[in-house]
Amino acid sequence: MTSPVEVAGLRPRVDKALTAFLADQRTRLAGIDPALADVSDALEAFVLGGGKRLRPAFAYWGYRGAGGADGDEVVAAVAALELVQASALIHDDLMDRSDTRRGEPSMHRRFESRHAGAGWRGASASFGDAAAVLLGDLSLVWSDELLHTSGLGPAELTRARPVFDEMRTEVTVGQYLDVLTQATADTSLERAGKVARFKAAKYTVERPLLLGAAVAGAPASVHEAYTAFGLPLGEAFQLRDDVLGVFGDPSQTGKPAGDDLREGKRTYLVAAAFGALDDGAWDELDKGLGDQSLTDDGVERLRALIRDSGALAATEQRIDDLMTASLSALAAAPIDEEARTVLRALADAATRRTV
Repeated sequence: MTSPVEVAGLRPRVDKALTAFLADQRTRLAGIDPALADVSDALEAFVLGGGKRLRPAFAYWGYRGAGGADGDEVVAAVAALELVQASALIHDDLMDRSDTRRGEPSMHRRFESRHAGAGWRGASASFGDAAAVLLGDLSLVWSDELLHTSGLGPAELTRARPVFDEMRTEVTVGQYLDVLTQATADTSLERAGKVARFKAAKYTVERPLLLGAAVAGAPASVHEAYTAFGLPLGEAFQLRDDVLGVFGDPSQTGKPAGDDLREGKRTYLVAAAFGALDDGAWDELDKGLGDQSLTDDGVERLRALIRDSGALAATEQRIDDLMTASLSALAAAPIDEEARTVLRALADAATRRTV
């Protein structure tokens, strides 16, 4: 079965746009200093080496659903979302002290190894951290540039700009709320839900859809329908991510087993467990969560606490409820039928995944 991201040849077209853009940036950086080849190598490997391309797909089919005509310009514009995603992931891995991403060293670990291998002065870990901050920032800067050089007309860019800006603000403050929630050990479902909405839900589905609608010049009714479809779907996407972060297969996810537990992620799944556990089990989960030295046996114990509390089943039910609301809104949306079919398939791909 053809992946919904492949319909209209979208994935290779997005990759082509990113490849051409990054090749131009490589030439620019080489003109500044040959040492910046490391930057080009790292970002090309990170951006082009993986990723589901869901955000460009939602934006593209949001555009098509609103009556927009196909064109390489709009594909290049939605490809800019992958550079926002790269920025978010690079910074997220640094904040979480993650060693890997998609089965490869995370950006800060990559540059830490580069420093150590070259025998440079100073602390290798500090160099890696600094490089990850800067490369994440550079990816965000380049997302703007790719959008503005995509070939969209002035009117289209004027409509797209506020959505693009709002999206990047939301994902950034969502990341901060995630860090704050871990620091304050907030166990409420309300806080976990807010983090999920702003860190991922709006940024993964709703804002890309609205970006496509804005480029197409869609009426308010389409924007409203995309929000009704996109918000619950985006939250379901994040809840699936949370489940995989605790119970996923490392060979599929590309991250070590129990990484989210060692990082102390206060997700909806974890908040639901805290809300159901008795005092002794609550204390055990609270003590283990965020323990970087947690053994594999310790991970299994925390998994058992979460599963036995009913939190896993409750989260799966929440995903199902969100999907029902999302797909109902999609069915009623005043959009093109081909786009509706592809968006339905994208919804399934976003929430029934194993990676």
